[in-house]
Amino acid sequence: MKIKPLTKEQLIISIDRLTRFKEPEIKYLRVFKDIILSNLIEPKLKKSELDEIPYDKLRDYAVSVINYSLEGEIDLTINKKISDYENSVFNISDNAQILLNNKINYKAIIEILPDGLPYNLRYLKYINDKVEKLPPHPCPLPLVEGANTSELANYTIAGKVEIPYPIKKIILCEGITEEILLPEFAKILGYNLRENGIYIVSAGGKNQVVKYFYRYAEVLKIPIFVLLDNDASENKEQIIPKLRKIDKIHLVRSGEFEDLLPKTLIIKTLNYLTQNISTAPIEGLSEDISTVDFLEDFFRHRGLHEFKKADFAQAVKENISDINDLSNEIKEIINSLIG
Repeated sequence: MKIKPLTKEQLIISIDRLTRFKEPEIKYLRVFKDIILSNLIEPKLKKSELDEIPYDKLRDYAVSVINYSLEGEIDLTINKKISDYENSVFNISDNAQILLNNKINYKAIIEILPDGLPYNLRYLKYINDKVEKLPPHPCPLPLVEGANTSELANYTIAGKVEIPYPIKKIILCEGITEEILLPEFAKILGYNLRENGIYIVSAGGKNQVVKYFYRYAEVLKIPIFVLLDNDASENKEQIIPKLRKIDKIHLVRSGEFEDLLPKTLIIKTLNYLTQNISTAPIEGLSEDISTVDFLEDFFRHRGLHEFKKADFAQAVKENISDINDLSNEIKEIINSLIG
């Protein structure tokens, strides 16, 4: 073989892609093929030819390029731990097992990792040091093809979203409000979702929840907790036949997730947002109108910017203080998902 060594940057990017939370067969094939196409000089293989190569040969070509670009002895302890973790989370095919059973020199890669990188690269150091409690892992690219990955593709330690590592359970919900507020409500009840390996996926709508669940239930071994708004009863019926024994599903009784927020918490948040804008009393917040409809009207008539669920959820988060800020159904959801 004739090899063009990978640069330090290429090595870090490749290992970053290999250690993200994504189906092993998909990510390993993509990374290995990219390495072969760009850095294996002889034999020179075309993209179409790679699809015909057996997995073990494809793996060995890519690993040869990676290890040729590094210095130091190979220690397969890290490889075994990575493989064990992937097998504990995913249903691994025989082909994926071949890809996971590699001899990448992770030990040498750890030596060249600088500071300020995503946690999925930092965690390799923790594996190497045999530290059992690993730090938070950055946001994964969604497992569902076609999902919006633009904001997730550029994460860093100082970036936007962190997820727990290792992941032990998925919460699959419709929107960003649940993603922002569920961890805060859980903390009031004395439970830290991140530290307990629970990751929240905001699917972007009830139909997307079904799409995500079908894929997750097929490829994941870990439990999935599905949270749907009240108008998603048909979607719930689509999910139930594929619900595994380890999974749970909850349909919000009150309407949307925002309708679960106690009125006192909403008023406290609105007072916080309007303290320098309006002194008029807050009126019209009742059980007869949806919380989102009320908030859209309130923002429009109080001279605030357009109502955005994510921004309002962040403001609510700042105003959560004690158990009185949790409705009975929120307590029920939290107790169910951690049970």
